[in-house]
Amino acid sequence: MASTAAVPFWRSAGMTYITYSNICANLVRNCLKEPYKSEAISREKVHFSVTKWADGKPQKPTIRSDTPED
Repeated sequence: MASTAAVPFWRSAGMTYITYSNICANLVRNCLKEPYKSEAISREKVHFSVTKWADGKPQKPTIRSDTPED
């Protein structure tokens, strides 16, 4: 049986590590002064492609651009 004494606080709070690291990154970006703040926020934008498959063949990919929520 595993001990719960060594559980990271983010896991005991019900978060994944990705959620925890995103919260920390947001806090750091919000603490920056201009012009560094706007530069950091512009690097946060994410662009990716999603391809759906039907009958074992890829369909036309769609490009998504997700920006952080304010």
